[in-house]
Amino acid sequence: MSLPIKLLTVSNFFDTHRGGLEIVAGRLARELARRDIEVTWLASNVAPPGEAEGVRLASFRVWNVAERRLGVPWPILSPLALLRLWRAVGAADVVLLHDSLYMTSVATFLATRVRRRPLLVVQHIGHIPYANPLLRGLMAGANRLIAAPILRRAEQVVFISEFVREYFSKLRFRARPLLIFNGVDTDVFRPASEAERADARAVFGFAAEPVALFVGRFVEKKGVHLIRRLAERRPDITFAFAGWGLVDPERWGLSNVRVFSDLSGARLADLYRASDVFVLPSRGEGFPLVVQEALACGLPVVCGAESTRADLEAAPLLRGVDLTRSGEAAITDQLSQAIDEGLAARTPSDTLRRRRFVEARYAWSAAADRYAAILNGLALAAPLRKAA
Repeated sequence: MSLPIKLLTVSNFFDTHRGGLEIVAGRLARELARRDIEVTWLASNVAPPGEAEGVRLASFRVWNVAERRLGVPWPILSPLALLRLWRAVGAADVVLLHDSLYMTSVATFLATRVRRRPLLVVQHIGHIPYANPLLRGLMAGANRLIAAPILRRAEQVVFISEFVREYFSKLRFRARPLLIFNGVDTDVFRPASEAERADARAVFGFAAEPVALFVGRFVEKKGVHLIRRLAERRPDITFAFAGWGLVDPERWGLSNVRVFSDLSGARLADLYRASDVFVLPSRGEGFPLVVQEALACGLPVVCGAESTRADLEAAPLLRGVDLTRSGEAAITDQLSQAIDEGLAARTPSDTLRRRRFVEARYAWSAAADRYAAILNGLALAAPLRKAA
C-alpha cells in the first residue's frame, strides 16, 4: 500500500482573514485531507490559524503594511518566513500555491524550482483596474513580471473563472491550463424558509424595507464607493455591509446603512438569508466566492459585467452592470435599475432555480476530486522529472 502524498498548500493568509481566496484555500485543504492526502497549510500570521480538521497548520511572520495603508493584500516575508517556506517545500511531495502575484508566490516558486518539487498554481485573479494610476501600473507590472513567469513555468495551472483564464490566455504554459470553479458549502449557504427568514431579519434588526447586501473587503476594487452613491440615492433600501477594510461605511452618516464586521460561516449565511438582493460592483476579480454563496442562498445577484463572463453557464442568473462607463452617476443609474430588477425576480421559483444551479455546478466534492487527481498525477511524475 503506497503512502499518502505530502502536500504543501501556500496562501498569503489563513481563512480567518475572511477573504474569498483564503476561504477557498481552507476548504480545499480540508477536502484534500479527506482524500488520503497529507496536507500542510502554510500562511502568514496576520490572522491566526483557525481550525482545519486533518490539516497541519503552520504560520510565518510577515509585514502587512500595504494592506493596512492601501488595502492591497501584499505581505512582505521576513527572513525567518523565507527559511520556513524553504524547509516546508523540501518536506513536501507536491506544492499547491494560491495565486501567483505576491512575494509569497515568488518565494514558493523559487523554492520549488531549486528543490525540484512539482508546483500547482491556482490563479484566482487577473488584472485589477485601480482608480489610482500608481496602483494600476504596479498591478499591470506585477502581472507581467511576477505572475506571468510563474504561470508559464508551473507544472500545472488552474483558473477559477473564464474571465481570469481569458486574461492570461496569451501565455505559453507547460501543460494545458484547467478551469475548476470554486466550490460552495451548500450545507451552510442555502435558502431560508419563511420562518427562518423572519427570524434572521429580526436578529439583524431589519424592518420591512428591502435589504441589499454587500459581502467583502471595504476597498476600492470592490466598488464600495458606488454602493455609497446608491445608498444616498435609494433611502427606500437598507444597504447591509459584511466585512472590513480601509473604508468605513458607518462614517457616511446614512441611516439606511448597516455594517456587520465579524460574521462568517453560519452567521454570515443568516445575513444572506435575511437579505433580498446581493450587490457586488467589483472589478478585476473574475468570479468571487461571495457571488456563488449568494446564489446558493437563492438571492438575485447584481455584479460587474465582467463577472458574468466568469462562468457563461451562470450568466443568465446574474445581472451584470458595465462598470467601465464614464461617470459614476451613469453607473449608479444602472446599478439602481439592476437592483429593482433583482428585487422583482425574488420569487420562489427563481430562488429554487439559483439553488439547484449551484448544487449541480459548484459542488465541493467534484472540485476536490479533480484537484486530488491532478496532485496525485504530479506526485507520480515527480520522480521521472527529478531523474531527467
